[in-house]
Amino acid sequence: MGVEDMNHMVHHLFMGVMRYRDFIFDSIRRDFQLRYQNSFLGSLWLIIQPVAMIAVYTLVFSEVMRARMGDMQSPYAYSIYLCAGILTWGLFADTLGRLVNVFLTHANIIKKLNFPRICLPIIAATSAFLSFMLIFGLFLIFLSVTDNFPGIVLVSILPVLLLQMLFTVGLGVWLGVMNVFIRDVGQMLTIVLQFWFWFTPIVYLSNTLPLWVQNFQRWNPMTHLIKAYQDILLYHHAPDWPSLYPVWVLALLLILMAWSVFKKNAGDLVDHL
Repeated sequence: MGVEDMNHMVHHLFMGVMRYRDFIFDSIRRDFQLRYQNSFLGSLWLIIQPVAMIAVYTLVFSEVMRARMGDMQSPYAYSIYLCAGILTWGLFADTLGRLVNVFLTHANIIKKLNFPRICLPIIAATSAFLSFMLIFGLFLIFLSVTDNFPGIVLVSILPVLLLQMLFTVGLGVWLGVMNVFIRDVGQMLTIVLQFWFWFTPIVYLSNTLPLWVQNFQRWNPMTHLIKAYQDILLYHHAPDWPSLYPVWVLALLLILMAWSVFKKNAGDLVDHL
């Protein structure tokens, strides 16, 4: 794909978003309403689920991992380490899960309405991101209250979030199109994410693993992303930017590949839904 094709892709996306912005905004609002409307605790589940996971891992691993954290003397160090990984992994898994099933979930809308199909991944990714921002905002309040706020270095998280979303959207849209034609993709993803989670240093520190495993782990793009968040939120310094360069290349390749696959198969989606 050349520069001209990339410009066409960006122009097509921008025009589709602007023309159908009301549809996109209404769909995002409706997604939030439908997700928790029959739940007694409502949107509190956004907080309860990750907090419960963090509490369990803290109880099980905190004593072992605290000794591996070097000079980090804060009683909240391992909890912050966990939050930095689990919350951002939750964004990755939630966004990816929504995107992989986005065309199947909205099959009725696709069959009945005429609109740019690319609006659906935009709605799915934006909804997941807004859910993440709600709980991440509470996490920042926790950091402030416990005197662990990273300060101005927090700005460094913006390009990391952008990189994560590009990587996730590219991978998710590509898998989402494939899932329409091969339904095993969605089922397989659930299993892959379980292994992928434990292959990423979220609950444990990389230095607890054998050296050969650490070397192999460097091929995991989520390892570099999660470590970037941990550098910012726990250690209060900017990430190792060069370690993220390969992830940028991979993310852009996935975006281009996803666009190509989507563009090629958009007309056939209805026939297979």
